[in-house]
Amino acid sequence: MALQCGIVGLPNVGKSTLFNSLSNAKAQAANFPFCTIDPNVGVITVPDERLVRLAAIDKPKRIIPTTIEIVDIAGLVKGASKGEGLGNKFLGNIRTTDAIIHVLRCFDDSNVTHVDGSVNPVRDKEIIDTELQLKDLETVESRIGKVQKQAQTGGDKVAKRWYDLLVQYREALVQGKSARTVVLENKEDEKMMAELCLLTNKPVLYVCNVDEASAVTGNEYTEAVMEAVKDENAQVLVVAAAIEADIAELESYEERQMFLADIGLEESGVSRLIRAAYALLNLETYFTTGEQETRAWTYPKGTKAPQAAGVIHSDFERGFIRAEVIKYDDYIALGSESACREAGKLSVEGKEYVVQDGDIMHFRFNV
Repeated sequence: MALQCGIVGLPNVGKSTLFNSLSNAKAQAANFPFCTIDPNVGVITVPDERLVRLAAIDKPKRIIPTTIEIVDIAGLVKGASKGEGLGNKFLGNIRTTDAIIHVLRCFDDSNVTHVDGSVNPVRDKEIIDTELQLKDLETVESRIGKVQKQAQTGGDKVAKRWYDLLVQYREALVQGKSARTVVLENKEDEKMMAELCLLTNKPVLYVCNVDEASAVTGNEYTEAVMEAVKDENAQVLVVAAAIEADIAELESYEERQMFLADIGLEESGVSRLIRAAYALLNLETYFTTGEQETRAWTYPKGTKAPQAAGVIHSDFERGFIRAEVIKYDDYIALGSESACREAGKLSVEGKEYVVQDGDIMHFRFNV
């Protein structure tokens, strides 16, 4: 499954620098607003040590990790919800993403201008929150106008439910709260509201872009951000985007690890960001492995076997018969599929089996 995250933030906070460190695609990184006018789309290879260890056992012809699409979206300014700056383009691009990576500038540098003249990540966060909320309010009020008459004068139960839900969201947005703060009663309501693709209903990961000196411990700016978002259902990462860009230029894994060790980090911010993005969207990974290919597949947590099979191909789900499952730890310990079979570590599972993170899967199907 393709996961797409949009990198957003005010101009000159480090969005494009972070994008460059995440992707092989190179966005223009310059010291002026709106240097990224059209969204740049890059593809991240998801690092997973389990995939490497499985490949070391089976020695396949191909190793295929999962990927995440990253969209570097043009910088936002006050008034974007009314079309100021590149607002309409920004908001249109972010609407299609699955999650938001919100980059906040948490470093001082007189050589890098700030669109509002001073460094204040909490203020910057509130500017973008407000613009997204205003655009969502416009969307909600437009839909209310379409269903209100049916809901209040007719016997249309669906219209009545739509109206009640929309009013809940309007009340939250008017109070300056994001759509994701509204607690719904059931999954059916969630599906209905998902149709609107509200911007502030998307899960968000705040990335505090710091200087090298603050890469390990953070600074007063990152502390202020953490305090500001403590009541939100959101994660905060401290990343030095400039350092990540330097790491991305190094050729070998060993060079990258030495670089990280020199500055006191155990792993790159990119790896932490990818893991956080997975957690944000409640995603897990299963594997298929053999002589031809070792491959990682992404699926939503809680997925049952037929739907997990459908991640590979719709025919696998349509004609699902059973799944043969080996736990990752057993595969590594015993060293092969045949050894796992002989040891009774291969289980045969049906349509109700809930796939677990790290499962080695083989699907039987007939169409």
